[in-house]
Amino acid sequence: MAPDISPSANPEPFIPVVGPSPMIPLTNDSIPALSGLCTFNFSAVESLLSVTATDCWASFAPYLANVVCCPQFSASLVILVGQSSKYSGMLALNLTHSKHCLSDVEKILTSRGANPRLQQICSIQTANLTEASCPVVTIDAFESIVESSRLLSACQKIDNVNECCDQVCQNAISNAAQKIALNGMSVSSGSHDSPKHLTRVEDCKNIVLQWLASKLDPPSANSVLRGLSNCKINKACPLVFPNITNVVKECAHVIRNQTACCEAMESYVSKLQEQSFITNVQALHCVASLGTELQKANVSDNVYNLCHINIKDFSLQVLVLMRNLFRDMLLMIVDFYNHDEPVGSQESGCLLPSLPSDAEYYTSSGVGFICDLNDNIAAPWPSLSSMPVSFCNRTAKIPALPKATSDQKGR
Repeated sequence: MAPDISPSANPEPFIPVVGPSPMIPLTNDSIPALSGLCTFNFSAVESLLSVTATDCWASFAPYLANVVCCPQFSASLVILVGQSSKYSGMLALNLTHSKHCLSDVEKILTSRGANPRLQQICSIQTANLTEASCPVVTIDAFESIVESSRLLSACQKIDNVNECCDQVCQNAISNAAQKIALNGMSVSSGSHDSPKHLTRVEDCKNIVLQWLASKLDPPSANSVLRGLSNCKINKACPLVFPNITNVVKECAHVIRNQTACCEAMESYVSKLQEQSFITNVQALHCVASLGTELQKANVSDNVYNLCHINIKDFSLQVLVLMRNLFRDMLLMIVDFYNHDEPVGSQESGCLLPSLPSDAEYYTSSGVGFICDLNDNIAAPWPSLSSMPVSFCNRTAKIPALPKATSDQKGR
């Protein structure tokens, strides 16, 4: 039976991974030199920018990019555009203002400790703040086409678990985007299934999100946007799989040397463990993807079971992160609550929750984030009869949000 991913299970407690204060302060008192040409009201989203800077902290950003940093960075930009539209009446920026505003946002975040390469890490371009190919850009035009009260009702507050399954808000956003994408479009403009039209709909979804951000207060908008992004995040494995030739060589057909096969598997998985932190649901997708590729290459035995591979083995390992941070002249501390073993004496696979999570800044120790080091769930070997990995499998035991112990609060 496939592992369950419902939020109702009671897993082992979270283990926080805390990076102490670096050799220089995380934040500084300097005020960045802004362009003066951006109309964003940064003071209105002060706390939001602080969260974003912490989520995208300089050394952690590349490892938290997929699940934490980039979703939060993108949400911040959408909210900044949405909030500015209250005064401008425009749900997007022109290209010139987009360049100035994106640069200013990065300067503010970097001054607070964020990685200075967020545009590259998160693949954000200045065009992301413009209307791109969407034909509707003003609030008045938007609200004359879209049934805005119904859209707001569907999206003003979402359940982060049920939304991913029921797609109430997502469907409302798609319907609104379809309507405004058709604005001014003649019958001769081409098929609604054409790549051009589909691109226009995607661009219009950004306009819809920015309209929503103009109607909600920043914390509420951020909660909705992060919830929607996690629905997308948990649909696929974000890892890049290296060539499986060596594993196939030792494990295909009849396994003659179990030790050699498992060494090849462990070597292969160790390459995956250097990429990024992933969620428990993403880990299941990664497990299924690799297992399917191995089966196609004539690896018929369950090498996950044979070599004792767990789903947490697919995420970045704490000790790998420690090594990488030491390389940057930083110190890393791992607190193992309710554990007496010294650091490094136990497995250190670190899975993030499949619900939105943030890093935190601790004045005594620096930036930390919470993940699960105790998720010892065996990697399921795919079979022809197994169901596709789904966040909506209500019978599972893998938690959407593992439980934290009370003595971790405020650390």
